[in-house]
Amino acid sequence: MNRSVALLMGGWSPEREVSLASGAECAAALRDRGYAVAAIDVGRDLAALLRALEPRPDLVFNALHGVGGEDGTIQGVLEMLGLPYTHSGVRASALAMHKPTAKEIFRAAGLPTAEGVVARRDELIARDPFPAPFVVKPPDQGSSVGVRIVRAGDNSWRDELAQWSFGDELLVERFVPGRELTVAVMGDRALGVCEIVPRGSFYDYTAKYAAGGSDHLVPAPIPAADYEAALDIALRAHRALGCRGVSRADLRYDDAAEPGRRLYLLEINTQPGMTPTSLVPDIARHAGIPFPALVAWIADDATCPR
Repeated sequence: MNRSVALLMGGWSPEREVSLASGAECAAALRDRGYAVAAIDVGRDLAALLRALEPRPDLVFNALHGVGGEDGTIQGVLEMLGLPYTHSGVRASALAMHKPTAKEIFRAAGLPTAEGVVARRDELIARDPFPAPFVVKPPDQGSSVGVRIVRAGDNSWRDELAQWSFGDELLVERFVPGRELTVAVMGDRALGVCEIVPRGSFYDYTAKYAAGGSDHLVPAPIPAADYEAALDIALRAHRALGCRGVSRADLRYDDAAEPGRRLYLLEINTQPGMTPTSLVPDIARHAGIPFPALVAWIADDATCPR
């Protein structure tokens, strides 16, 4: 094939280590498929990045996660350079990364979301936004970084807010009981639904990336009507934000609720993890798409919209 690929990995977000793992897996898969891959550990030095992108590659495979790599920043740089790149563009990346904005778009599209408010840290230290249980999270981080479930009688979380390092605004959402689901979308197709069973208290950063941190049940063992509804929600969310390539929708599933009110969309991940424990590769394998073929499809889908 001999197509040259600049693979961006690392970055400076709290998800740096995850990105390095994703990048290593994707680089190996692409090399096995005949691509000429140059892996680039991206930092804040723009001049260094521009030098690393010479000679000009045929495409850029974006394996960055989090701030700087998933929020439209690196996408804007690549569009200025006129380089085809993988995954979503500037606008979809920025919208998906800012969870409160994405929630407004989802609601406007008629998609089910959990009740939520944006509050300042000092407001939350003074009072609860609504009765517990609720979930506190940064508005613009991924991989469950900074996510905290607050239950009735739990006041220790206010002490944690004093050490909060993700800005002065937080997203607070009503806690939806039930199970954790995720759906992979590939282009114009929802591939399947996976149920995530964390081995700890909830699906936090450790459960996502530590070996044995969670079990992935593919296909999710839920009624057929709910399974189809989850696929539909994920694909509609992907389209509502204007995503392209591969995305992953995270949902909560309240199986004790009445039919039609069981699923709640939490967020869209425009740069889903591609590590050995990641969800999208598991779902794709069940859909008959091996990991190397998935990575090659993502690379071949690269484009530059401007």
